[in-house]
Amino acid sequence: MKAAVCSKYGPPEVLQLKEVPKPEPKSDEVCIRIKATAVNSADIRVRKFDVPISFWLPARFALGMFRPRYSILGIVSSGEIESVGRDVKGFKPGDRVFAASDFERWGAYAEYLCLKETGSIALKPENMNYEEAASIIFGGLTAIEFLRRAGLKRGQRVLVYGASGSVGTSTVQLAKHLGAEVTGVCSGANIDLVRSLGADHVIDYQREDFSKRDYRYDVVFDAVGKASLSACISLLKKGGVYLNAVDTPGMMMRMRWASWTKGIRLWHEGYKKNGHKNIRVEDFRTLKAYADEGALKPVIDRSYPLEKIVEAHRYVERGHKKGNVTISVG
Repeated sequence: MKAAVCSKYGPPEVLQLKEVPKPEPKSDEVCIRIKATAVNSADIRVRKFDVPISFWLPARFALGMFRPRYSILGIVSSGEIESVGRDVKGFKPGDRVFAASDFERWGAYAEYLCLKETGSIALKPENMNYEEAASIIFGGLTAIEFLRRAGLKRGQRVLVYGASGSVGTSTVQLAKHLGAEVTGVCSGANIDLVRSLGADHVIDYQREDFSKRDYRYDVVFDAVGKASLSACISLLKKGGVYLNAVDTPGMMMRMRWASWTKGIRLWHEGYKKNGHKNIRVEDFRTLKAYADEGALKPVIDRSYPLEKIVEAHRYVERGHKKGNVTISVG
């Protein structure tokens, strides 16, 4: 089969299209013929080995000391079940599915992928094509996890910084679906997009300092890890929740200090149980339900064929994509 292979850490050019052995499903696995995947921030960080200095050594052991432990990257996928192991009961050949690999397997930048039947895999939402189904997974799962940790309640005020990215577009939609009053912060070019996703208020950070508004929030979520910590905290009500989707050096200690001195709660990427090892199957089921009822809609900026995976990585790495960048396979 064809696959985009990452044989060493480095720039996008380390990804090379190669012929590799096609995987065979084990007794409890299904084999998916992949139709689409997506390029997400996690793929970029692993390809570059871009991790916080505090996690450098553990990440080397987890991801690979000198090269990626799993040379085929890609977490999200959608496609058709080609074959199943002898013990699989819940899926059959021909089923149209979407799935998330755990962070110990990856493998979606390829024509075929084998996953456990009991993992994060479900029938594809009927209201989406393959690329759309693949596009909602990464941002949707991240948004679900962080909003769950925030304990978001109907009527609360939420500010999402980086509202036009993969995580941000999903968070705006889901927070609004859960009954929150949502403020999105993005560039002027993306204001109409964010407003169309349900945001009640949209701030253009290029024209206005979002932290200067006389408005307080129950939840502030920095979905891209680029906002000032002090600015975000200044906008929180007492007992509010600050969320940060990206760890940076020194961020954890600064956030802990802020929680002690400012009376806020916090949650950030480094607090995930077991690090990046596993995706909650329960969260994937929730994602499927939101997609089926139309509460979470795909936002796709660009689509590339697998043969142009390097170009796709270059574009995503520039940090200005709207929503998601998908990859068509086969």
